[in-house]
Amino acid sequence: MSSLAPASIPSLLWSEGGVLLRDGARFDPWALAWVALDGSVQGEAHAVTPCEALTRLNAEGQMRKVPVGIIGPKNANPEQETLAEALGRAFAKLGLTLLTGGRMGVMQAASRGAFSAGGLTIGIIPDGEWDTANPYVTVPLATGLGPARNAIVARACEALVAVGGEYGTLSEMAFGMHFDRLVLSMLNAPVVNGVVACATIEEVTERVALRVLRLDRPFGG
Repeated sequence: MSSLAPASIPSLLWSEGGVLLRDGARFDPWALAWVALDGSVQGEAHAVTPCEALTRLNAEGQMRKVPVGIIGPKNANPEQETLAEALGRAFAKLGLTLLTGGRMGVMQAASRGAFSAGGLTIGIIPDGEWDTANPYVTVPLATGLGPARNAIVARACEALVAVGGEYGTLSEMAFGMHFDRLVLSMLNAPVVNGVVACATIEEVTERVALRVLRLDRPFGG
């Protein structure tokens, strides 16, 4: 699958005063919402892509740190781990907070990628103690819930990306759809109705940026 068609990506402007603009509205990065533009904008403004806008908002410390998730098998193969690590790194470079199940396999690889790029990593641990988290989890949260913690992973994330996986990943994807999250899949992850299969990291980051910036829904109606 290729990247989104240019016509499907809204036109955005970034002002010299650090305000993201769209069609007479500005983005409130703390509320993650578009609001009416009140008053003039400082300086000139120039076009930016959703990923560029997200990176700048996070770099200026304006964004609320709502996490995005990477999910997948704890017994991952090398291809899955390589992709998960690259995804984690890409999310961190956008300034996004990464949330995983906190253990091995895809979860550890994604955390390692984000951690190595200076990102914040959260792990929702199935065990009763935090110290079972992989070494790349910055904020380990022990639940003592076992597999039932999958519902928390899905509920807590703004978007989820599944890299491969079987029953555990399937449950997180299904919970994500139930909670109206953006759910993306890669490397033959389980098929769930409504989940978007992506072929490249660029498409994933583009779709996640659109989601976080509230550009994947009707505007101005």
